[in-house]
Amino acid sequence: MNGLSVRSLDRGPCILNNELRIFVGTWNVAGRSPVGSLAVDLDEWLNLKEAADIYVLGFQEIVPLKPKTVIGAEDPTEATNWNVLIGKTLNSKYGGAWLTPMVNPITNDDYRYYQAAESDTRLRSDYEIVSARGQSRTEYKISDCVGSYKLMASKKMVGVFISVWMRRTLLKKYCVSEVKVSSVACGIMGYLGNKGSVSVSMSIGGTSFCFVAAHLASGEKKGDEGKRNRQVTEIFRRTSFPRPSEDCHKNHPLTILGHDQIFWFGDLNYRLYLEDNLARELIKKKNWSALQEFDQLGKELEDGGVFQGWQEGDIEFAPTYKYSSSNCNRYSGGLPSRAGEKQRTPAWCDRILWHGKGVKQLSYFRSESKFSDHRPVSALFSVLVEDQKCAHSSLVPFPPFSPLHNS
Repeated sequence: MNGLSVRSLDRGPCILNNELRIFVGTWNVAGRSPVGSLAVDLDEWLNLKEAADIYVLGFQEIVPLKPKTVIGAEDPTEATNWNVLIGKTLNSKYGGAWLTPMVNPITNDDYRYYQAAESDTRLRSDYEIVSARGQSRTEYKISDCVGSYKLMASKKMVGVFISVWMRRTLLKKYCVSEVKVSSVACGIMGYLGNKGSVSVSMSIGGTSFCFVAAHLASGEKKGDEGKRNRQVTEIFRRTSFPRPSEDCHKNHPLTILGHDQIFWFGDLNYRLYLEDNLARELIKKKNWSALQEFDQLGKELEDGGVFQGWQEGDIEFAPTYKYSSSNCNRYSGGLPSRAGEKQRTPAWCDRILWHGKGVKQLSYFRSESKFSDHRPVSALFSVLVEDQKCAHSSLVPFPPFSPLHNS
């Protein structure tokens, strides 16, 4: 019945498992600002012909990784620009709008969301966000004509950025609750934000989700994969989604691995255990299975290393890094060498992994935008969600995010 199944539990009433489609994408944009002409590239990357229920997008290097941006205060400008462009792309077919902030958004990671009861005809026009400590509040207004997709959560740390969007119709069907964000900086000296992760935790019905967008250590020298493994361990250890003291009775997960379904994606920077000329020869032949035998992340998954128990779909596309420059379809380096060009062995740096039951990958592919030296990667998933209704109709626990990110 259209992906609907019924599971009977001895300990209580039967629970409906509904199917949702989640699109997960990752893109290292090489420090470039979004421009209007990117709309065509976004449309291809987001694969809007097969629209998903939820879009989870992770970016790396949305700002250049210079000392000023790594050490200085967070600037929301680029995150806001990306959210605006994503919102326009997702909602262009519907001519809708989304929340416009009246004042600056809150900056506290631990927050709760309150909204008065919905009208039967449309969403109410007045919203507020109250921080967990009750110290700051942001008011929003929404136009009568709302877009099909709503920005649920957004988080930036230096150049790592995550943006989560959901169909508005799902917000009436499911109780979407406990939306929280977390960031872990594990770059320079182990604590600067040039490398690390930003994560979103949320519950849909009776199923908890965690989305982790990461940018791990670069380098293709022997032993560099160990740096990446240690950063993964740090992200697992330090990512947390604390509950306010008054919500201590709730059972929402506090850590990444406590969630029912987890998606980890980004520029994970794992390379190939293979000489450059041999790698390029296999790429020419499009022999992806032979090339994968030398893939560092594939070895980690096989050996049960830092990603023990995780899964990744079959890779049936060319390595996504490193291209010579923007507007170029040629990998950087190789022979004959070119002056000023970095020598890099092509690799599948940009990856999407998942963990948990009730997850089925439907597709895994790269897009062909020449905007940066990485090609964007995306995957479409079918997931099962336990359908549970909210206990209190007056409490609608989903956040009215604006295109401004929460930092």
